[in-house]
Amino acid sequence: MEVKVYTTEGKSTREITLPESIFDVKWNADLVSQVIQSQMSNRRAGTAHTKDRSEVRGGGKKPWQQKGTGRARHGSSRSPIWRHGGVTHGPRNDTNFKKDIPRGMKNKALFALLSAKFKSGKILFVDSLKETTGKTKNAEMIMKNLSQVEGFKTLTYKKPNNVYLSVGKADAMMKRSFRNLPFMTFHNADDLNPLDIANTRYLIISDPETTFEYLSSKIK
Repeated sequence: MEVKVYTTEGKSTREITLPESIFDVKWNADLVSQVIQSQMSNRRAGTAHTKDRSEVRGGGKKPWQQKGTGRARHGSSRSPIWRHGGVTHGPRNDTNFKKDIPRGMKNKALFALLSAKFKSGKILFVDSLKETTGKTKNAEMIMKNLSQVEGFKTLTYKKPNNVYLSVGKADAMMKRSFRNLPFMTFHNADDLNPLDIANTRYLIISDPETTFEYLSSKIK
């Protein structure tokens, strides 16, 4: 499969051959769903915490005597059915949400998502991104130039997770240039993962040969 590679000015400069083992993989919805759910679970902070009746302060004294009042019996004012009482089945910070993802499953899900996104025309290949000034306005100009490519006119829409930019290896200045763009997620090629790709509309791959070499190393 031959695809065009563009410059930062939005002009076609050459063509490259895509590895079919990465960009022509059959879709597997069950596999992709399982991997994404596992990744989402692993990213949970697990900091939400509610107190049960044993942790809420007070409530040690019986509210009223067991019999003779005509009211229902209660042993503590911190019962979950009372106001200011403990919480039943609430989130706990001692819950373990971690799930193991076999490396082979994660890689196959990644290739399936890359293939699906390529077939839908949502991947743009850029020759090289060189930004040494660290200024966001220059990065924004690059994105505007790339939005002139046919099929990518909504590339600079200012909404979260619109663009995932993958580079071979970024320096500090390049990261500084792109990190303030609200519609973009910026990572190195070795950070490519199924969850981020599934949550992003467009994928821009800079220095594609380096990325292909890295992804090919994951094929067994």
